[in-house]
Amino acid sequence: MGDFVHLHVHTHYSILDGMSKIPDLVEKAKRCGMSALAITDHGNMFGMKEFMDYVGGQNKSVKGDIKSQEAILKSDTATDEEKNEAKIKIESLQKQIFKPIIGVEAYCARRTLYDKDKDYKEVDPISGKEYIVDSSGYHLVLLAKNKTGYRNLCKLISIAWVDGEYRRPRIDKNILQQYKEGLIVCSACLGGEIAKLLTAKKYEEAEKSVLWFKEVFGDDYYLEMQRHKTDKPNADTEVYQMQEAIIPHLAELSKKTGVKLIASNDVHFVEEEHGEAHDRLICLSTGKKVSDENRMHYTKQEWLKSPQEMAAIFPDFPEALSNTLEIADKVETYSIDSGPLMPKFEIPESFGTEEEYRKKFTEEDLFNEFTRDEKGNVVLSKEEADAKIEKLGGYDKLYRIKLEADYLAHLSWIGAEKRYGKELTQEQHERIVFELHIMKTMGFPGYFLIVMDYIRAAREELGVSVGPGRGSAAGSVVAYCLWITDVDPLKYDLLFERFLNPDRISLPDIDVDFDDDGRGEVLRWVTEKYGKEKVAHIITYGTMATKSSIADVGRVQDIPLPQVDAIKKMIPDKFPDNIVDEKGKTPKVNIRNCLKYVEPLKEAYEGLDEGISSMLHYASILEDTIRQTGIHACGVIIGADDLTNFAPISTVKDRATGTDVMVTQYDGHYVESVGLIKMDFLGLKTLSIIKEALKNIKLSHGVDVDIDRIPIDDELTYKLYSDGATVGTFQFESPGMQKHLIALKPSTFEDLIAMNALYRPGPMDYIPTFIRRKHGEEPIEYDIPIMEKYLKDTYGVTVYQEQVMLLSRLLADFTRGESDTLRKAMGKKQRATLDKLKPKFVAGGMKNGHDEKVLEKIWGDWEKFASYAFNKSHATCYSWVSYQTAYLKAHYPADFMAANLTRNKDNISDIAKFMEECKRMGIKVLNPDVNESYLNFTSNTEGNIRFGLGGIKGVGEAAVDAILKERKVNGLYKDIYDFFERVNLSACNKKTIENLALSGAFDCFPDVKREHFLATTIKGDSVLDILIRYGNKVQSEKELSANSLFGDMSEAMIAKPVLPEVESMSSSELSNREKDLVGIYLSAHPLDDYYVVLNYVCNAEVGQLNDEEFLAQSEGKNLLVGGVVTNVRSGTTKKGSPYKIVTLQGYVGSYEFFFFGEELVPYSGYFVPGYKLLLHAQYKQRFAYQDRKSIVVSKISLLTNDAEKMVENIVIVMNDSMCSTHCTQVYELCDLYKTDSGGSALYIKMLMQSSGKILNLRCRAFKGVNVTKSFLDALTDLEVEFEINQV
Repeated sequence: MGDFVHLHVHTHYSILDGMSKIPDLVEKAKRCGMSALAITDHGNMFGMKEFMDYVGGQNKSVKGDIKSQEAILKSDTATDEEKNEAKIKIESLQKQIFKPIIGVEAYCARRTLYDKDKDYKEVDPISGKEYIVDSSGYHLVLLAKNKTGYRNLCKLISIAWVDGEYRRPRIDKNILQQYKEGLIVCSACLGGEIAKLLTAKKYEEAEKSVLWFKEVFGDDYYLEMQRHKTDKPNADTEVYQMQEAIIPHLAELSKKTGVKLIASNDVHFVEEEHGEAHDRLICLSTGKKVSDENRMHYTKQEWLKSPQEMAAIFPDFPEALSNTLEIADKVETYSIDSGPLMPKFEIPESFGTEEEYRKKFTEEDLFNEFTRDEKGNVVLSKEEADAKIEKLGGYDKLYRIKLEADYLAHLSWIGAEKRYGKELTQEQHERIVFELHIMKTMGFPGYFLIVMDYIRAAREELGVSVGPGRGSAAGSVVAYCLWITDVDPLKYDLLFERFLNPDRISLPDIDVDFDDDGRGEVLRWVTEKYGKEKVAHIITYGTMATKSSIADVGRVQDIPLPQVDAIKKMIPDKFPDNIVDEKGKTPKVNIRNCLKYVEPLKEAYEGLDEGISSMLHYASILEDTIRQTGIHACGVIIGADDLTNFAPISTVKDRATGTDVMVTQYDGHYVESVGLIKMDFLGLKTLSIIKEALKNIKLSHGVDVDIDRIPIDDELTYKLYSDGATVGTFQFESPGMQKHLIALKPSTFEDLIAMNALYRPGPMDYIPTFIRRKHGEEPIEYDIPIMEKYLKDTYGVTVYQEQVMLLSRLLADFTRGESDTLRKAMGKKQRATLDKLKPKFVAGGMKNGHDEKVLEKIWGDWEKFASYAFNKSHATCYSWVSYQTAYLKAHYPADFMAANLTRNKDNISDIAKFMEECKRMGIKVLNPDVNESYLNFTSNTEGNIRFGLGGIKGVGEAAVDAILKERKVNGLYKDIYDFFERVNLSACNKKTIENLALSGAFDCFPDVKREHFLATTIKGDSVLDILIRYGNKVQSEKELSANSLFGDMSEAMIAKPVLPEVESMSSSELSNREKDLVGIYLSAHPLDDYYVVLNYVCNAEVGQLNDEEFLAQSEGKNLLVGGVVTNVRSGTTKKGSPYKIVTLQGYVGSYEFFFFGEELVPYSGYFVPGYKLLLHAQYKQRFAYQDRKSIVVSKISLLTNDAEKMVENIVIVMNDSMCSTHCTQVYELCDLYKTDSGGSALYIKMLMQSSGKILNLRCRAFKGVNVTKSFLDALTDLEVEFEINQV
């Protein structure tokens, strides 16, 4: 055993400074014979729960062995020899118990933690540089000696973040003295106060500071020394010189004050060879490159050294090493875990109080109520019952739980009557009784009351839309009766025990969807109700993933971007099933495994390019290192008391608002184990879209649609699904899903639930069977006839986890709890649990008269499918949300699509997608219009969509509000003069009006053009300035003459300015200006001249090249795409080879094409912004050394040259019955678009209905026709089908 333990250790939770992983640190410390280890990350306790849990797990097996040996000592039958042997083993095993020491390297403010003055500066006596005094603080190592020390450390670090954060989270000596109990303090590194003062030769001040710490902490204060002598290349050598300079003074202070010395190594990485990887991490942290000379360097000595290595470094201070053991011995063994600490829900005193309950009910009453089942049957032994009471917090806590449970029941029965009527069925009654009992006896009624309360507030007080439920909570009838959820679990066979298993106590987890805008409002309400000190978000830790670690190291090593990208593309998203590791499992995708299984990557690593090899080497070491903190998307903690009493709190900057948000320092994996209650508040954009659509419907139709009460059997809605017209609907809009919907022709809500559950990897293979069985093309078979009860709605196909649970009860009499255990074991492939349950299932089934072989088959089928089977509760809720969106699209198409455009206005690819869908639906998206537009996209009386004024760049809400208010009060604007005479020109400034004009918002006025707003008069005045002066003058006169009898006369005397003649802009200039202002092309698109080629000749749209599903289906095929060049980036690889990245914009979406080296030679002349190109390409392997496929271009031409030649012919499809009604119209249309030379050949395909024959005729009356978009639109208006290039 070594005579030393490390007490100054940084993990990767010292973000972008430390790179040690906790398991690696602990395992090495144990290998080196150390019995303890402290973790002291910079200013935080982020990793403490992981640390405690990991060490606890390691110690658990050792403690189990000790327990076995202690049983021998207590045994009456064991011999003396066996007992002596047991004692020896216990002694040996106890030495294997590893002690985790919770600590932090805090920043202690040089003044106070409340001082944050950027102008208060001093000069560093060592560097001579000026620094902001309050920007950081002295380093100080704090260690928790016991549970009290841990709690005080939580307090200190929370205060440092919440109150003291100023570039660093800071405490100060005042707060340190207040929370000193249970702490051990060490003076830290060169950044500590003592070291800083000694370095500055302020010896008296250093002694004064030491004496202060000794007075406060007594023998629990230690002076810390370090020696980082280095021989490593590019390492900092000055640190060692400074350390050596102060060590004699530290020794003298120790002798003079009686404060003991300790040695440490300021650990930042685990192994010596990790120093170079750590050097790259510091480059990432400081934004430097490895080649930069003037950058931060560490000594590269900061690894976890063995006791022997430390003894060699400090041969002159052996006591400084052994004193670390003294500290470790002072630290007590304790747990930071806790049972659930439930926040208190205020129950009306009129219902009852705890005091009344204590008088009314005895402990025996509580014992019987909480340890029996819902029918009053005794189901636990006395020992089990006592253990349950203790786990719930004892009788004192049970009184509170019972009060909350009774109030919950009171509200639930009221809700049940509203949901189901006064006369409940036996099933409804029994289910509610059962659920209420489980909620009570698990100790969670308060949880449901709190969730119910903030959902009620969201709906009734805040006007926030709330989803119908999500996840397993939708299986609760009580939640349905409390309006926590809005889907009846009994109607759809949703199971409560899928949510709360009655056989084991586990925290409930109710996820609630709110509309995007309203989520923040609900959180504010919760914070105000429970107190800001009791509410916090949950922190998240973003790590350096496989590809990002390669990118990060590549950047600091200055590897050219194309080379880095090429390496990243070799990393698969997942390994194929035929690749397995030593355990027969598909390996995890990481750099180490990729170097083993991806041959091209291995070749690159072992190749001659040292830069690539070292990049992959260091990236593999840094992979999974924490890179940043974030905020959990939905998790929120509501505490029983000030959260800092239970866990450390910090702050994280919210990217959306720029404000600091309170977060727990333990992430979602750990918060519940320290007793904190997590609740999930999610923002669902679809709810915002629905809300926006309902607002549009009210605005345009004057109708209030109750979206929660729409008919569930609406024919128009199911037709929309059956047609696959689901773009914009929730969860059903992907091309693959549309294809299956067209085949399925869903006719019931159950069909939608099943498709929602099946459309995911694994169960997707069952979709064809599901469809064939629905349409009677395949027989529906059940292994055992009674299985029809739960499989009928899915045509005999097992789709849901709930079906497996229900069938296990039906066939083999599994209990509710056992069926959920089965579901969980199958889903997570828990072999040990499955091996226990299978005999029970078979035996139970045989007892019920079922054949053993059939039962074995059923079990086998379940095992195969259960890992894919989906949660029906979740599928049902989200299918209902989908149905709501489909209903709105089917009945109010323009209003619904306008809502989609509004809520996606910042996502240009989504906007393009919805614009295309509007075209398909025959809905025009019109330019903004001051007489018809509102703030957002809305529908008009013709069923088209108007662009919102708020979507125009540079037009703020104040300006829009001014325009709309004036329009509402005094009617539509008559002309451009009327607009300037009436609108508030302070709110609508010059730039705002110019942007309105150039986006087309004044096109409704015949007396003005967009070009006027860029024009000047002969005198050099801008037309816009003239109009603004005119408007201001009229409005001033109105104001002055408001009380005059002749006010109208003075107003009439102001002459309207005459607008000059202006030259029209080209269509391309017009559309480009428009796009700059509204983000999309509305009046015209630069590709409109090539519409027919792009939509009917090309076989791919540019945006589709980003779709992996489309590319997989297109592999090896010749793709033809067209678009306009919008951006070109050039560069040179490390080997000196040129490359270009060309962005091509299509009608829907854009794509970046990469061209390297020789590929540039034939094409470089085409890469000019504004050029319209046609590209021939394939999706295939690009380089011999790279398995990954990409788009490879084989030919490029100009659309301007090739477009006319590409539409060779058009076939007009008619049947003979149409001749009398359509032939003349079609002839006249073709005559209108005929050409004397060139053009496209015209054919007629005539379907003879009487004989079934098809006649293909060349129309000789025309040499050719000019096939344009307008020609095709005219054919479509005539409802005449056509085919392009099909002859």
